[in-house]
Amino acid sequence: MPSPFDQSSYQVRLEWGTQGLARLAPADVVIVVDVLRFSSTLADAVAAGQRVPLDSAAGWSTNGAAVVSAASAASGPDARPATVLVGGVRNAAATARAVMTLQERQGARTSVSIIAAGELAPAGALRFAVEDQLGAGAIVDALCDLGIDHSSPEAAAAAEAFRALRPGLRHMLIGSGSGRELVDGVASTARMEAAGVRPATTAEAAELNAVDVVPVLDDRVFERFS
Repeated sequence: MPSPFDQSSYQVRLEWGTQGLARLAPADVVIVVDVLRFSSTLADAVAAGQRVPLDSAAGWSTNGAAVVSAASAASGPDARPATVLVGGVRNAAATARAVMTLQERQGARTSVSIIAAGELAPAGALRFAVEDQLGAGAIVDALCDLGIDHSSPEAAAAAEAFRALRPGLRHMLIGSGSGRELVDGVASTARMEAAGVRPATTAEAAELNAVDVVPVLDDRVFERFS
């Protein structure tokens, strides 16, 4: 019997973190959203021609990479592996177009699980992150623009939040707890730079559709979706 929390009756679903991913019904596509800064940095790196191993990304991202790892290990519908994409505010429209391309290739309706990574508190509990709510909403909104709009209430609420707050995206991200934390300085910055990856700034992460590229996980390496 389906769980009341698996959102299986909807094409586009939304949950939080690895536990949220486990609650959802298997999907054809899993989109991981970690706006500050995994999604934004990875989109820029792939756009610049880099191929980034998941193991390397896990060294500088505790949240986004963990969700990707869980998604890559989970089975999709009919035991087929899901396609794992990384999206956010910076590449929302490109992420939606990638889903449309996958749906056209599949020749059938494609189920989509959008996983907002959130932030892990010192004790390990998942903390709501407004930047990931807005990033997920931006992707749901872009999917709606392409006609992929059979969204769960959770996904629809994120899209409405994005639409209402879109004019203030930069202010919202810079003023968020995560944005303020980056100003104070975090250890992941040095780890990214040591790995040869330039960390996206908070202002860059708030630039809607600035990048026309979607990272896709292929054999544990992120590369450009095509």
